[in-house]
Amino acid sequence: MLKRVPSLFKNFYFSAGLFFIVWLAFFDSNDLVSRFRMSRKLNQLESEKEYYQEKIKEVEKDRHELMTNQELLEKFAREKYLMKKETEDIFVIEEH
Repeated sequence: MLKRVPSLFKNFYFSAGLFFIVWLAFFDSNDLVSRFRMSRKLNQLESEKEYYQEKIKEVEKDRHELMTNQELLEKFAREKYLMKKETEDIFVIEEH
């Protein structure tokens, strides 16, 4: 039976090395499939990070404009929080 097995597979170091490579590639917790999934997830998270960094820049720009422009701040407060002066009445019209 051992005569049919190629001499390369009879070598202990080759067999152990082959077993080690197969184990790392398919059965280990950091196998190739898991590494591929993690790489895809990393790319997705990096693109989300870029999106949110752009949004942060926009919000900071809007905040700066609100804090420096009194008319814009008043308009924002009236529209967003329904604030009014004491002599004014507010009518809210909702569209369905």
